[in-house]
Amino acid sequence: MRFALLLVTLATSLHGADLALPPLAEGAPQPGKRATVVTAEYAGTKVHHLIALPDDWSPDWKARGKHWPVIAEYTGNYYPGSGSTGQAEGAALGYGLSRGKAIWVILPYVAKDHHKNEITWWGDIDATIGYAKTNIPRICAEFGGDANKVLLCGFSRGAIGVGFLGLHDDEVARLWCGLWAHDHFDGVTEWKGTDWGSPLARYREEAAVRLKRLQGRPLLITQGSGAPAVRPFLSAQLSAPSWTYADVDMKALYGNFPNESVKHPHTDRWLLRESADGRMVQHWWGQLIDDSNKKPR
Repeated sequence: MRFALLLVTLATSLHGADLALPPLAEGAPQPGKRATVVTAEYAGTKVHHLIALPDDWSPDWKARGKHWPVIAEYTGNYYPGSGSTGQAEGAALGYGLSRGKAIWVILPYVAKDHHKNEITWWGDIDATIGYAKTNIPRICAEFGGDANKVLLCGFSRGAIGVGFLGLHDDEVARLWCGLWAHDHFDGVTEWKGTDWGSPLARYREEAAVRLKRLQGRPLLITQGSGAPAVRPFLSAQLSAPSWTYADVDMKALYGNFPNESVKHPHTDRWLLRESADGRMVQHWWGQLIDDSNKKPR
């Protein structure tokens, strides 16, 4: 329970002010800032991920015997009505959880031309999944991420992506100690006009196969403005102890919409504001990390 209590205490101390995202900075990854990384496989292109190292990270982490949890995130679609840019630089959900206590990584959707990040849906599905398979272990090895404590989270498109991409095959599914989806989930709603999310019956059958790859690892679903059918869908697929559902009271958090902080209740920024709902997510993640401590590295 130690990690969980630390996170709840930290969240409570921030009452009264929204948490600011780490600034974007040029150069190599460093503590307390977001850095853009173009990997060797995509040199000369605009395909990239972002990474923010923990506040207490230092290059001698290996000599110090230090390791940190990792929060990997998939962003929402480009959707101006909610303020979602579809870009890695627009992500906020994972940092609302990490708060400088974990390695935060915003993964790209690799466009079909392999020259940029895709801002709507998956791009090249195989390349997008392959990027996670290659780079999550690489980031752990290079920066001291604990491979037993990698959480995959996502908002909107990303919330669907934690299942559609994160459980797409056995190899990628093994990367995660748990999943967190905010506003939507894989297999719940038909996405007309796509070849992967329609018709609904086939989509749900395929999503049910993906869900089996969780193999009992924890799944958290939060909804502020998402699909209400998520609970009956998951109830039909998973046993209750393996997944947790929570509604987020966006009206209590922000009042009317739009406002000076967010445009719409469908947003990934809500965890930057201290709340009882946020403390619940912090506690869930802290418990996930505490449970992972019991597993051999």
